[in-house]
Amino acid sequence: MKTLNLSTEKNRPEKETVRALVLFSGGLDSILAVKILANLGIETAALTFVSYFFDANQAKKSAKENKIKLKFFDFSGEHLKVIKNPCYGRGAGMNPCIDCHLLMLKCAKIIAKKENFDIIATGEVLGQRPMSQNFRALELIEKKAGLTGKILRPLSAKVLPETEMEKSGKIDREKLLAISGRGRKEQMELAKKFGVKNYPSPAGGCILTEKEYSKKLGDLLEKINKPRPSDLQLLRIGRHFWEGKTKIILGRNREENLALKKMAETGDILIDPKNFLGPTALIRRRKREASVEASIEASKEKIIEYSKKSREKNPTFNIFNK
Repeated sequence: MKTLNLSTEKNRPEKETVRALVLFSGGLDSILAVKILANLGIETAALTFVSYFFDANQAKKSAKENKIKLKFFDFSGEHLKVIKNPCYGRGAGMNPCIDCHLLMLKCAKIIAKKENFDIIATGEVLGQRPMSQNFRALELIEKKAGLTGKILRPLSAKVLPETEMEKSGKIDREKLLAISGRGRKEQMELAKKFGVKNYPSPAGGCILTEKEYSKKLGDLLEKINKPRPSDLQLLRIGRHFWEGKTKIILGRNREENLALKKMAETGDILIDPKNFLGPTALIRRRKREASVEASIEASKEKIIEYSKKSREKNPTFNIFNK
């Protein structure tokens, strides 16, 4: 009988290769986690998550450059739910780091069992992120995910409790590492050893940690119970204003003006300055809201306010209904 219960035993040979599903962001730590395990003869597959708040672009790039097999899992809907109502709090912004990591591991657990992986691994480093990678948080996440002793963190394995695969001898603990803290020196040396030449700079945190974005998201979730995916995409650009539950967004430059026009959907209203230079405004209204005329007038006022050359005595506008 196998030590772990992530995979079924059906049609598995007696001396099978250990298979690891590695949570993969495309950053240096997750690249190294894959390299370390592959170097031990462990068959690896990388798993990256896609959400309204992050994509898989960096993961794709890193996987391609390092010849890593990559799987994708879109958990946008479930991720939004934990952002709206996290069980374990948020960081400085709208980032529910513990809930987010917990959700990823719950999803990975289902995939690992379905696809016959023996263990789940991550590139996490003890002490690197204060909220989600301290000892207490890692222990809590494992427990709540039902994965106690079944998550391998090869970069910090020797400063963490042994996993079941290590105890069974199927993974050699002595060949794992004991990195901890926020430094990157050891990881950069490992990168040279494994021939990893290109990797992104340390991230400052996901977009949910950003102050301005978090405020926009918090306002949206407070006013709109079920935001559309495009509502969330729009948070990345422009200046945002609310008139009741009507959203007015102004582009801050030519690129954002063009982006607003491309992202406008049926029911939206676009307003452009006609006889002066200024931002484009996108109006997104909900049903049973204040009159469209009031929203248009409010948008015109905002356009004039944020226009450098808006001193026309009689400013005029182009108005388009999508």
